[in-house]
Amino acid sequence: MTTTTSAALSAEQAADDIPKARFDWIPIALVALLAAIALPAIGSTSTWLTLTVAGLAMGLIVFVIASGLTLVFGLMDVLNFGHGIFIAIGAFVATSVMGWSAGVGLSGLAGVFAAMSVAMAVAAAIGWAFERVIIRPVYGMHLKQILITMGGMIVGEELIKMIWGPLQIALPLPEALGGAWLIGDAAIERYRVFAGAIGLVVFAALAFTLARTKIGLLIRAGVQDREMVESLGYRIRRLFVGVFVVGSGLAGLGGVLWGLYQQSVTPQIGAQVNILLFIVIIIGGLGSTLGCFVGALLVGLMANYTGFLAPKVALFSNIALMVAILMWRPQGLYPVSSR
Repeated sequence: MTTTTSAALSAEQAADDIPKARFDWIPIALVALLAAIALPAIGSTSTWLTLTVAGLAMGLIVFVIASGLTLVFGLMDVLNFGHGIFIAIGAFVATSVMGWSAGVGLSGLAGVFAAMSVAMAVAAAIGWAFERVIIRPVYGMHLKQILITMGGMIVGEELIKMIWGPLQIALPLPEALGGAWLIGDAAIERYRVFAGAIGLVVFAALAFTLARTKIGLLIRAGVQDREMVESLGYRIRRLFVGVFVVGSGLAGLGGVLWGLYQQSVTPQIGAQVNILLFIVIIIGGLGSTLGCFVGALLVGLMANYTGFLAPKVALFSNIALMVAILMWRPQGLYPVSSR
């Protein structure tokens, strides 16, 4: 008994002696550095504050959409170029739900939250069918994945045109989210703060799930070493489906946020955001949720700053940002160790 106890104590002491990996703060510091560099270039503190809040809000909306995509690639090794269809579905479902809710007297924030809930549910259900019909037959075949998922998005856009029509549909902000708060001379739009808060809640929920739950542990282990998880007897395929469905639901939520951000939706809304999503997950590191979060903030800030300072440069500023980061860290800001 004494020998067993001594061995256990020795094992615990040895575990305590193992040095813990230091957290890499440098990528997060890049966000602050980018904001600091932009301040003297913009010149006006109030304008800088307005652009910074707008950039952070845009980045957090993009993170909500891209977080599911980066997990899908990290865990399932699937290049889903059809992710934009879930964004479009979420946005168009929101137009219907908010129109219905206004008709029955459920307006304001209640209507927005109802639209978010229904959009997430519909996008998740369609994501389940998308995985079974389109993704499952092409596991491990990247070229076919690109072709078939892009084809799936085109078909999805045509179905949206059949249901809602090909024209742009207005998605106005409710009165509670309209307007802005004045901080000195800076105008902080209420909706941007609301959207940013939703993005932070999603990030906190994902971070807690991945770090503190058994499912999160399996997801992180599956991203790093899929064969090891399978050898322990876990059904990684079910985990695949679950992650894909959650990622689709988050894209639907992001579609609602993006539609309200633009205050209108078109059938091509998902395809328009797709390139931005892939820039974000490549910058952050494929499969990394934290990297996706930091990458989205950098992209949002860069788009808003360059859009104000040099509108012609704004079109390719995020691509330039991606190239610069990949020259510094070829696997992204927070690379997953197995890749």
